[in-house]
Amino acid sequence: MRYTTTISALIVGCMMVASGAAADTFPTVSGQIEIDFVSITGDASGANETNIGQSKTFTDPGHDFRIGTFEVTQGQWNGFKDSLGVPITGTPTYAYDDDQYYVGEDLPVNKITWYEAAQFTNWLNTSTGHHPAYRFTGTQGETDYSVSLWTSAEADNGTNLIRHKDAFYFLPTEDEWVKAAYWNGSTIQTYATRVGESLHQGDGVSGTGWNYYDGGYALDPRGPWNVGSGSEELNGTYDMMGNAYEWVESPYLDGQYAEPYSRAQRGGSFNNQAISLSSDSRLAFDLYGEQALFLMGFRVAAAIPEPSCLALLSIGGMCVRWRRNSTRVLRRS
Repeated sequence: MRYTTTISALIVGCMMVASGAAADTFPTVSGQIEIDFVSITGDASGANETNIGQSKTFTDPGHDFRIGTFEVTQGQWNGFKDSLGVPITGTPTYAYDDDQYYVGEDLPVNKITWYEAAQFTNWLNTSTGHHPAYRFTGTQGETDYSVSLWTSAEADNGTNLIRHKDAFYFLPTEDEWVKAAYWNGSTIQTYATRVGESLHQGDGVSGTGWNYYDGGYALDPRGPWNVGSGSEELNGTYDMMGNAYEWVESPYLDGQYAEPYSRAQRGGSFNNQAISLSSDSRLAFDLYGEQALFLMGFRVAAAIPEPSCLALLSIGGMCVRWRRNSTRVLRRS
């Protein structure tokens, strides 16, 4: 189901950005979902070529963007699922049965494939009048529905064949994700801890620490906690370390865009020790199928609207402009 963004909604959205509020709203069949985001700005080129894991170095994305304050929640996922109107395709061979392993409105959505995360992100775009980020061919919910690549003329910066250049919402690239989690203004930190705080295990109640394995599990019984239950991180996010693994847009090996090549995952989970939460740790998983494990989730990113948005609206124009190659994210209300 596709929704048309109204001028009044655009005005509200632009005012929220101008006033510094950090949420975007998306219409669903039963109301709306809201996603919070934080801005990631500044030149990180001085941190280029920093080793951030096996076969990977960090390169500054070269643009400002926004990233989700929180992991996408199950409540947000359900709003998408109910509004899509067709089954969510988990693989090219069957329609996903949406059997979440851990159930809870504010838990991170889990047991998610990259395919499914990409379809959620496309819906964020199409439900608000923007271009889909990812190219799928075939019929959604059918066995021929499969991800494909954009042409260089359509691709972001002409080189990122996974993301369309006109998409407003998208999965973060690995470099965008790493910058949001670990960049402190001068270098890439080992952990996403704020000044004066060290990595430590939380309990999901006190509002401090992280959800990971440290000689024992943070929760009993073990599992993810509600997003935002621990410490605020370096750049205003929560749970980029621990809780649930997070898909990124990028292939694990540079340039290997198409199937059957793997996508990278970042951040570790409640099931991992501290080393898996560091900037040096990364994993590769295929796009679908048996890799929809119980600890896999994601967060989204998006473009930063142009400052001229309000000026355009003040003279009666419809504001659909955004800053190229930016990123941003959201949370359920």
